Parts: sequence; structure tokens; C-alpha cells
Amino acid sequence: MSLRPPLPPGFILTALAATLLLFTATPPGAAAQRKFATIDSLRHIQSVEPRTGPPGTVVKVYTENLPLQARIHVGVGAMRAGFEALAEGTQDIWGEVSATVRIPAYATWERPIVFIVFNGNFSPIGISDPFHVTSEEGLVRRAGRITDEGLECVTLRDGDQYMYALTGDLGDLKPGDEVVVEGTVTVDGPCNGADQIAVVNLKRSD
Repeated sequence: MSLRPPLPPGFILTALAATLLLFTATPPGAAAQRKFATIDSLRHIQSVEPRTGPPGTVVKVYTENLPLQARIHVGVGAMRAGFEALAEGTQDIWGEVSATVRIPAYATWERPIVFIVFNGNFSPIGISDPFHVTSEEGLVRRAGRITDEGLECVTLRDGDQYMYALTGDLGDLKPGDEVVVEGTVTVDGPCNGADQIAVVNLKRSD
């Protein structure tokens, strides 16, 4: 399991249109809604496969730890902005939620996205670990600050406060340096489970 960032109270999730097909019934024309939520109200979506890929990647989302709801909605978004509910459906008798999402063509390789499950009142009840959208070459780009996390690796926190372990030719980076990195990402890496970026390009931005 990867490390999820401490989310600030009152975060909202950015609207990203995506093609989404629930394995359960999905009536057409589900209305988009915008809501605020705190991380304390959200449960962890248990499975997202795969967790990296370019726009167009088909992702399977599954969880069985959400409270039973008469109706659910599933959406996609990014941290600290608005989200959009894209489809509606129902849970099965044991509460499992399964969905298949195609990553939209305009999703950017410069920040991760998350999957969200809402109840019938469009209140978020579940959030996933980040999905890392890549370029067609399989790269991600992250801007952020080098941090001291007390780990035996070089770490970066991006603008969404996700932590990454960096490998490769990193020069003399030290905590507090502002950088932009490009590289290949590996989820659940060896540095305390943090997602890892093998850096191929690095630029200081301070």
C-alpha cells in the first residue's frame, strides 16, 4: 500500500471528464455535483489496477469496505479543486463496488488523479490512492520540494503533498530545494512504501 498524503480539511477534488462504466446498473445522464469533504469522512478504496498509464488506460476500481448505500456515484478528480460525479449505480448485496474507468485524453502527466465514490447525496465516502498519468513515453513530471522524512532515501513532496522517493543522478539535492523532475514511476517502492520516481531529467526551480 502506498503512502497517502495528509489531506487538508475542506479539500475538494478537480473535475476531470472520463468515460466510466459501472459493472452495476448505470442510468444515463447522471448529474454532476460539487461538494466539500474532509479526509476524516472518507474510506480508502482498496484496489485500483493498474495505478499508472497514459491517457486511455482502462482502470479497474474495486472496494468492499464502504457502508451500504441505496445509490452510489463514481467520479474522478485531482486534489484541492472541484470533482465531478460521472455515473451512478448500486452496490451488490455485500456492499462491493466495482467500476471500470478510462483515463481521459486530456489528463496531464504533471499531477496524479484519484477515484472517488459518493453516496446518493453526492457526499464523498471513499477515495483511492493516486493514479499516475504518464506520457506516451511512460514518464511523469512532478514539481515540488525536497523533504527530510527521516528515511534513507531522497524524498520529494509535490503540490498535492504526495511523497515520492527519488532515484537516479540527483546531484547534491538537500531538503528545501525546489525542483521539477521527470522520470518513470513505480508504485509501492522500497523506500517505506512510497511511490518511486527514477529521475531522467531534473531542474531546480528556486
